[in-house]
Amino acid sequence: MNLTVKTYPNNTVPKLNYDVLIENQEDGGVIATVLGLPDFKASGVNKEEALEKLIQLLQERKPEIVTLEIEPPQTEHPWTKFAGMFKDDPQFDEVLAYIEADRRELDAQMEEYYRQLDAEDEAK
Repeated sequence: MNLTVKTYPNNTVPKLNYDVLIENQEDGGVIATVLGLPDFKASGVNKEEALEKLIQLLQERKPEIVTLEIEPPQTEHPWTKFAGMFKDDPQFDEVLAYIEADRRELDAQMEEYYRQLDAEDEAK
């Protein structure tokens, strides 16, 4: 498995955007929580104060966000090991002929069935 970590130099760090849940409390206070990061939570007497405290908390803790690119391991298709296993079998051509004949017979039966359905539809 290959793992690549993308990091950014300090002067080109992209702006971080967070979705924040604002909860009004019964006592009139407000709690702001970064969605997906429950440790990042702040409270205040109003929404603005709660958000300001949350921003301060984020800036103090300086979370580092990195992007991971993980390449899945290369796996062989499970049927690959069977490819060509009958190439030298002397009966292979006979088996193929049998399969083709059977398929033609089944196709003919289905064709007759569809003709009967069409005839019944026309009779209605």
